[in-house]
Amino acid sequence: MAASPLILPGRVLGLNGEPGANSRIAIGVIGVGNQGSYLARRLSSEAFSDQCRVVALSDVYLPRAKEVAESLDVEAVYQDYREMLDRADIDAVVVTTPLHWHALNCIHAAQAGKDIFCEKPLTYSIVEGRRMVEAVRKYDRVLQTGIQGRLHRNAHRACEYVRNGVLGNIERIVAHNYHSPMEPDFPEERIPEGLDWDMWCGPAEKPPYNFAVWDNRSNPSWVSLRPFSGSSMTDWGSHGLDLAQWALGMDESGPEEVWVEGDPFEKMVSTPEDPGGRQQGPRSPQVFMKYPGGLVMEFSREGRWNEVNVIGENGTVNITRDGFSSEPAELMGRRLENADIELYQGFEYALENDILQDWFNCIRERRAPGADVEIGHRTTSLCHLANIARWVSEITGETGQRLQWDTQTERFTNSPEANRFLNPYRREAYGLPERV
Repeated sequence: MAASPLILPGRVLGLNGEPGANSRIAIGVIGVGNQGSYLARRLSSEAFSDQCRVVALSDVYLPRAKEVAESLDVEAVYQDYREMLDRADIDAVVVTTPLHWHALNCIHAAQAGKDIFCEKPLTYSIVEGRRMVEAVRKYDRVLQTGIQGRLHRNAHRACEYVRNGVLGNIERIVAHNYHSPMEPDFPEERIPEGLDWDMWCGPAEKPPYNFAVWDNRSNPSWVSLRPFSGSSMTDWGSHGLDLAQWALGMDESGPEEVWVEGDPFEKMVSTPEDPGGRQQGPRSPQVFMKYPGGLVMEFSREGRWNEVNVIGENGTVNITRDGFSSEPAELMGRRLENADIELYQGFEYALENDILQDWFNCIRERRAPGADVEIGHRTTSLCHLANIARWVSEITGETGQRLQWDTQTERFTNSPEANRFLNPYRREAYGLPERV
């Protein structure tokens, strides 16, 4: 099946009635690879039997969708997710496609009146993210993205302590120095029967089919390849860097400068002889970001995956998505009395650390969830800014240039080279709508 221009039929644009407080939410799953099939099985389990029911699955590899559907006793299977969105009996969708597809999946779902759970990282580019926010707001949808730290008690406690001044004046932040993506160079292999390779590639420039590109558990996989992802900078950075955003109160903002130091970025090409590894790629030059007020976040190889170290005059708080520590230890040992700032506590309504339950509650109550679309967009933008700063150093052959970032217009004010990366090339049939 050849891909057609991504324009939804008019009959799906009307908003559906919202599920009642006691009704089961009807869910369609877009993309049933490793993570998608896991979530489809989880949502079909007894743990959620009174909350929802999975009624349809969609995947560009039709045999896989049929296999998962049969195992879950789901009757409706689609190769083109747009046909699934046309169903009025579906309340919400779970998006677990490769990263380069998230924007169109979510925008079309919002236009079709569906609430959305979208796996992290939320976006492939910064312009995509803003369009997704616009679509979710325009059609009054609930979008939760998979940044689990927002629904964990320990991460919540650590960020709330920082926000309420336990560190005194914050002096600097250390984040992990994540990998940027590699360039793919793999030979053409035979496309599996039932896989729509053109549609899988979607907006990305279509390379020859190769299993190592398509399968997200292979070596290297699309997760670490530039046409489809931002490697661990976006994949794991969505967790680690979100903790910095939350601790600093930057859910609707971000840094005002980004730059790199060290030797300029050099492309790493992934080949069968030298694949580079899953979620791997260049880790230099080193990235720095400056927040309003002069606070600098350093991307350090000494930093642990998914952790940020917030350093202040009274000590250090180390935050992961499911835990924390402090130096000195007693810094986080005392009870926080009469907090001036109270952060979102989705776990008061949900099962412990269950981001899906929070999503269900917010669908019924028609409110923003713990990892709302704006939060996901702003956090993923940090990941993109870091990659962009490296790529600019490749173009200019220099490091140290302070790229000025306007958090309101979401453009660089002093670098045409950097602005080129805000809205990367897309194939015409899979274009991003100017207006949603």
